[in-house]
Amino acid sequence: MLNGTRLLITGVATPDSIAFATARRCLEFDARVVLTAFPRDLDLTRDMAAGLGPDIDVLALDLTDEDQIATVTAQIGTAHGGLDGALHAVAFSPRQALTGTMMDAGPHEVELAFRSSAWTLAGLARVLRDLAPVTGGSLVGLDFDADDRAWPTYNWMGVCKAALRSTSRYLARDLGPVGIRVNLVAAGPLHTRAAGGIPDFDLLLDAWATTAPLTWDPRDPRPVADTVCFLLSDLARAITGEVLHVDGGFHAMAAPRPSPEA
Repeated sequence: MLNGTRLLITGVATPDSIAFATARRCLEFDARVVLTAFPRDLDLTRDMAAGLGPDIDVLALDLTDEDQIATVTAQIGTAHGGLDGALHAVAFSPRQALTGTMMDAGPHEVELAFRSSAWTLAGLARVLRDLAPVTGGSLVGLDFDADDRAWPTYNWMGVCKAALRSTSRYLARDLGPVGIRVNLVAAGPLHTRAAGGIPDFDLLLDAWATTAPLTWDPRDPRPVADTVCFLLSDLARAITGEVLHVDGGFHAMAAPRPSPEA
């Protein structure tokens, strides 16, 4: 499905991450993979890359830093000649923007969350635009279903995810004429390092356990990784500006399932 495609997978930090599961699946589909990590995670990511296969490039990239974006673009262009697709698996929020009420977070914390979690999609789009062949490419981002509802946790990160959706639609508009597709995958809650920073994360797990019509395993990122691979492939060549839900059907339910005794 991805034979010979050159793919950039960002945000590879831990073995339980969606990014790592996606990198492994892409390699199984015979893609050529380049990994990036936040500079402080670089050694750990190199260790994980060694377990995936030989000669996998691992580059330092803070997507909030325009100089690093330019450097990585040049490095990939020189080493690989171009890029066919990329996964945006980057998000961050200071704890102050996740706890308490919406009024408790200051503008600095909110701006950092927005820049890290939404603006960076446009930064990665710039990398792909500059390296994609004339036939186009595919940019995929990771989302959480926070566009039209307020969760009992998540706070300003929910606002950032709504902004991520809007950003993806505008990028689909801008990049469509050069053949680059932009889509998001809205995943259910998974036990990742990012989830560890969300207060009361168990509230989300409880919601899925009682509402999703399909069984949802919060320790298995592979269904999400498979969907990312589909969107990166030519099988999704006519899909852009879309959000695909990989959440066991939770997003389609209006209320929790009735108990067996009901």
